[in-house]
Amino acid sequence: MLKRALEHPAFRWLHLKADKMLDIQRCRASLTRKTAHTFAHDALAATALMLGAGLSFASAPAAAANACPGDNGGLKLSPGWCATIFADKLGHARQMVVAPNGVLYINTWSGVYYDNDKPPAGGFLLALKDSKETGHADIVKRFGDGIAQGSAGGTGIYYYNGGLYAEENDKIVRFALPKDAIAPTDTYKIVLSGMPLGGDHPMHPFIIDKSGNMFIDMGTATNSCQGQNRVQNSPGIKPCTELETRGGTWRYDANKTAQKFSPAERYATGIRNGEGFSFDAAGRLYVTQHGRDQLWQNWPSLYNPRQGAELPAELLLQPNKGDDFGWPECYYDGLQKKLILAPEYGGDGGKTQGVCATKKLPVAFFPAHWAPNDLLIDNDAKVPAAYRGGAFLAFHGSWNRAPLPQGGYNVVFQPLKDGKAAGDFVIFADGFAGQYVEPGRAAFRPSGLAAGLDGAIYISDDIHGRIWRLTYHGAPDARVAAAPGTENVIAEANNPLPPEGIHPNAGRVDIAGLPLAPGVTRDQLALGERIFHGEVDYGTCAGCHGSDAKGTSQGPNLTTPKKIWSDGSLAGLEKTITDGVPKPMNYPGVMPAKGGAPLTSADIVAVASYVWALSHQKD
Repeated sequence: MLKRALEHPAFRWLHLKADKMLDIQRCRASLTRKTAHTFAHDALAATALMLGAGLSFASAPAAAANACPGDNGGLKLSPGWCATIFADKLGHARQMVVAPNGVLYINTWSGVYYDNDKPPAGGFLLALKDSKETGHADIVKRFGDGIAQGSAGGTGIYYYNGGLYAEENDKIVRFALPKDAIAPTDTYKIVLSGMPLGGDHPMHPFIIDKSGNMFIDMGTATNSCQGQNRVQNSPGIKPCTELETRGGTWRYDANKTAQKFSPAERYATGIRNGEGFSFDAAGRLYVTQHGRDQLWQNWPSLYNPRQGAELPAELLLQPNKGDDFGWPECYYDGLQKKLILAPEYGGDGGKTQGVCATKKLPVAFFPAHWAPNDLLIDNDAKVPAAYRGGAFLAFHGSWNRAPLPQGGYNVVFQPLKDGKAAGDFVIFADGFAGQYVEPGRAAFRPSGLAAGLDGAIYISDDIHGRIWRLTYHGAPDARVAAAPGTENVIAEANNPLPPEGIHPNAGRVDIAGLPLAPGVTRDQLALGERIFHGEVDYGTCAGCHGSDAKGTSQGPNLTTPKKIWSDGSLAGLEKTITDGVPKPMNYPGVMPAKGGAPLTSADIVAVASYVWALSHQKD
């Protein structure tokens, strides 16, 4: 009876087409004959009911897509994929690599971007191994330099020719991997030193090809090479001397040590911040680009708030030696599908291309400000055919789509063929942020990607240091599909939801219990609260300070009595809002005058009264 049931075509369909929800082999091994008999009988009965009701089997895979054990670590995934939490609470985990020994190596970062919080003790590099093959790392080792040695960690990490290469401060270092241990025991050798630090993008992700060519990102120190970075109406420097040492991809030899950084090794230019690198099966190099910020805030006479939120696109580039992708003179308009002359260099708000018509175009583009932090093109035969050779991109998530809702905080898949986009991208993994899709309150933010030796995909988070391990359990011939519930996200990016968000109160403070500054009315306080959240006059405050005003990586917590930019008085706050903060000391987010919004004098008083009230509320 059991044999006949298991061989029934309907049961076999459920097994093959429902992402292995009915794992026959496990049933045979673990279930009693009676239990297995009942299980098979119930499956056949369910099939008969479906057929009797006239339901099409074509609708079944959507329901079966959730047939993974557990809750996928809180993620929504493309059909057929399942996730487990491989490790957690590792520090600010950035990029990763799996070496031939099967160990997952991770680089972690610290510093101003993470509010100078205290990192875990030990080195910033980690080695993780699942020695019991349970899908979870049971061995975790820290190594390399730590705070005591003057390190702040880094982002880039890669394996090549028996060595583990890692970014540390201004250096790329190499560790020899031992045969009898998962963590290096010998002192590292310096491969490259003297890379530029500071400014908006001090990290140096990299990749190494089979010949030992090491391609490294030198992110820009500024947003758009203005005379005054991120300051309203400040023109661009001509020529942009920053391009001599930053804003592109550099190439060095991974087989050599003691190399020194210099402008001479620049490989490709005009790349604002290229954090993610990967190669396709043909050996072509790809890199992501973080598009520029603050078109509207810095140039309010040329752009409106919606354009500021939706321009420019994030990009996937395919650099070759000598290529120029246009930064800072150009940005990519995803609506017009062309490079546009930037306002700092004579642009008129989106009409003129000028010199940008001669720059190299991207392979693919994505919604603005999603922040692509890593890239993975997995060419392994163990990866499902539909996903093999395509690009996975980890989007860290936006902070500057205000006053519109923030976006990103996901991993997408972009099909590729012959070095070009082969269709629209889909959201492959989502749910990282949780209830609050914003930088200060997101539960997790995707930052790194890595391919396992067995076809698994690893995703890192740089808030709490969680690592997810994704494996495929679907039909071999399944097509690429979006994670359930994410199919309309792109449409929503082009037709934004109300600025107050989609969840009750959007995490806002109840103003009924807030104190009033001297001379301020309750109506003024209410107006300030609405401006803060972008409901009046396109206020942008919540973008950098969070909807709960408790701060993000871009701006400080406003709910504490601690004085940041003024003496804390109402008049002092009004002056700070009016003048902006062109040179913040402890945060990378430059605040334009009035936050870049068209605030009136009355608006400024109202916002200042709201901030004053937040910092004077009782516990």
